Amino acid sequence: MITVNNVTLQFGQRRLFSGVNIVFSPGNCYGLIGANGSGKSTFLKILSGEIDSTEGAVLIPPGKRLSVLKQDQFAYDEIPVLTTVIMGHKRLYDVTLEKDAIYAKPDFSDADGMRVSELEAEFAEMDGWNAESDAAKLLTDLGIATELHTQYMKQLEGGQKVRVLLAQALFGNPDILLLDEPTNHLDVETCMWLEDFLARFENTAVVVSHDRHFLDNVCTHIADIDFGKIKMHSGNYTFWMESSQLAAKQRSEANKKTEEKRKELQDFIARFSSNLSKSRQATSRKKVLEKLTIEEIEPSSRKYPFIHFEPEREAGNDLLNIDGLSKSVDGKAMFSKLSLTIEKGEKVAFVGPNDLVKTILFQVLAGEVPADAGTFKWGFSTKRAYLPRDNGEYFKSTLSIVDWLRQYSDDKTEIFIRGFLGKMLFTGEESQKPVNVLSGGEKMRCMLARMMLMKPNVVILDEPTNHLDLESITALNDGLQRFKGTILFSSHDHQLVQTAANRIVEITPKGVIDRVGTTFDDYLADERVKSLRAEIEN
Repeated sequence: MITVNNVTLQFGQRRLFSGVNIVFSPGNCYGLIGANGSGKSTFLKILSGEIDSTEGAVLIPPGKRLSVLKQDQFAYDEIPVLTTVIMGHKRLYDVTLEKDAIYAKPDFSDADGMRVSELEAEFAEMDGWNAESDAAKLLTDLGIATELHTQYMKQLEGGQKVRVLLAQALFGNPDILLLDEPTNHLDVETCMWLEDFLARFENTAVVVSHDRHFLDNVCTHIADIDFGKIKMHSGNYTFWMESSQLAAKQRSEANKKTEEKRKELQDFIARFSSNLSKSRQATSRKKVLEKLTIEEIEPSSRKYPFIHFEPEREAGNDLLNIDGLSKSVDGKAMFSKLSLTIEKGEKVAFVGPNDLVKTILFQVLAGEVPADAGTFKWGFSTKRAYLPRDNGEYFKSTLSIVDWLRQYSDDKTEIFIRGFLGKMLFTGEESQKPVNVLSGGEKMRCMLARMMLMKPNVVILDEPTNHLDLESITALNDGLQRFKGTILFSSHDHQLVQTAANRIVEITPKGVIDRVGTTFDDYLADERVKSLRAEIEN
């Protein structure tokens, strides 16, 4: 349990949040959400004791062990991988070092014997004899091969280091678990493993994540940072989002009778509770919604951009033909003899562990880099808009956001441009900011606005949710679902792929796995796909 009493954090004149009073209880997983810059990661650091609040206190019962997902990938470079994981249980690691040092003494005294006896008892109580095997299992479950367990951390790649640090945080069944963006650098299968781990976790967990599918599968509560306050809500992310929007809609309908509002909210809770009962989480956690009262549902002040792609014209039936396409980077093959035909209206998600493969393919199809061999041909009537993973080249000027967007618009009038930017949440003085000082999320919203003004019938999106907050991700998801044209995209956002794609293509070193007319979840569950993957890995 963590008790937060009247916590306030202020930097100079800027107050992130004030008067926060929350209790995080065992048996629950709390999703901490908020707009970019609202202080989610900072609040986790206050909970962990890494930084002090300006006012108030965080209370953790004596003897309870708190574990945090470390962010510094280089802190353990000179330490073996397995040892790094065990260091997650500091007391166990300290006991191990002390008793090993005593045993190594050439002159073992009676006092040493007494002390080592105490340490051995404590070591056994902490299940120290199984520490190495437990740590090794965690590493294997997180995709770290056995042969890497004895190597030093500095010998691992960046993504592997992140997984080791995640194993470190999970090790030893901590009483309190704090995870900041734990799904970063995890593939789909490992994300699903982590979801199951947290769904079974019986202690207290607080997570920050932009992955809505992850938040839905692990969270019993949502802690929302909004207007400098943190409010607790029962249910997962989707329940919070839909119920808060419903409450906001009801609040705006002043003439609606109170009893009608109550009935509508009760029906919503009942419907959602029924759906939730089928999830993995609901089978291993209390159904918190059963205890939810109508009074707990409150509107949110969060705003969603309006993302809508409206094609200028409909594409013809001949959309894209890829024939024998090959490309290597620094001598390493990205894809070889790739052949695909993309039909009009298809929404194709390119998946797989190697992000560079997808990025290079999109760059080739967008005409930014040449292929080494093979051809591709776009239909004559296609009009394409491309969102690259790295958009830095677009924002090197000192133009204001208004003037930057004006470059891409047929209608150059101030009222149109400002109105369009307003839909993307750039209002008032914000629209006059120079584009070279924008945050990652602001740049991404600008790029999406640019694409919408192009009125394409084909969009190519390389990791479009990068840097976006949850509201913008939700708006993008809705926009892609509504889009009548063709989509080629890659994304680590499980829900986006599940709801927006109707074709899954995975490019592997030994060929392509292509499934038309299927959802992402069905693709992952397909035994034939699993068999093909096993053949490829072998």
